[in-house]
Amino acid sequence: MSDLIFKEEAYKIIGCCFEVHNELGHGFLEAVYQEALSIEFTKQNIPFVQFSEMNVFYKDIELKKKYYPDFLCFSNIIVEIKAMEALSPADEAQILNYLKGTKKPLGLLVNFGGEKLQYKRYANTRTANSCE
Repeated sequence: MSDLIFKEEAYKIIGCCFEVHNELGHGFLEAVYQEALSIEFTKQNIPFVQFSEMNVFYKDIELKKKYYPDFLCFSNIIVEIKAMEALSPADEAQILNYLKGTKKPLGLLVNFGGEKLQYKRYANTRTANSCE
């Protein structure tokens, strides 16, 4: 198996997510976790942009519609956060579509809504998007 892409960067992002979840626990709205996570990213010197406008492509043609991820970290990692009991197949399909449409190499789907932090990483490969 090949090495994970952006392994160290993703590790730092997930570490920040654990820090936020350990401090706040579960039960807040997504916006609360988003604000806390932006504070933690800043404290940990993780470069990020919230709601960065990203182009979406269809067959290499740029669409007029734009996508605004919760976070874009290290210029290459889409971070989508949720605050629900559990992640659903629709949430997973959402991040896979975002990766495919924006051509970004890595996505992290993070759920703060459960008693334990839930996260998954997805790589955008040439042949297909996949869960690593």
